[in-house]
Amino acid sequence: MTRTQRRQRPQIGGTVAARISLLFVSLVTLVSSVPGGRVSAARPGSIRGRVDVRRPAAAVERRPGVADLGTPAGRDVPNLLRSVVYLESAPRGAFETSVGGRAVMDQRNETFVPHVLAITTGTTVDFPNSDKFYHNVFSLSKTRPFDLGRYASGASRPIRFDRAGIVRVFCDIHSHMNAYILVFNHPFFAMTDAEGRYRIENVPPGSYGVIAWNEGTSSEARPIAVADGGVAELDFSIR
Repeated sequence: MTRTQRRQRPQIGGTVAARISLLFVSLVTLVSSVPGGRVSAARPGSIRGRVDVRRPAAAVERRPGVADLGTPAGRDVPNLLRSVVYLESAPRGAFETSVGGRAVMDQRNETFVPHVLAITTGTTVDFPNSDKFYHNVFSLSKTRPFDLGRYASGASRPIRFDRAGIVRVFCDIHSHMNAYILVFNHPFFAMTDAEGRYRIENVPPGSYGVIAWNEGTSSEARPIAVADGGVAELDFSIR
């Protein structure tokens, strides 16, 4: 081998070795800066706030029946102020869920209870009849059309929801009965409480668009950033 060939031969010492050494020192410094010498994963945070509904819709009036004999039977009044707050899209890396549990939408005093139900895809909803007369639950929604037919007091019929979207629910016998089922393909949503407050838990750190929904009306997507293990605040007003 000539001197010229030896000079052209790559050398591990010098600049390359220095870079490797610097990279190793940086890695050791990063690991040692974490308690226990372990690199910690990002901690999920949460989004909380309040939804102020300025235009509560009036409940549909009950149609008198022949059996009422001039005295309409008492019935529950649906809570039209309950809202659903959710992420516009699931965080990157979050899988779309298809294995849900069970939920219940009762029929009591000629009212669907609850009036609004939020579930994940794959959830089966039971529709028990707690009244002393027949009901016939159905939906014409594209997300999940169905017709349970007429069934008596004490009976219950289930429906599985495998597609995300909004489902309007009615009773073919009692025209004033109606409800909503919101089906999500991710778990990042929450119902508001009696005071309009909500909290979405276990949200990975990142930037998101958040939407508030009430009685068929959705807000514009509002931007928010969730820090590592932090709590982000976001209020809505729906008119």
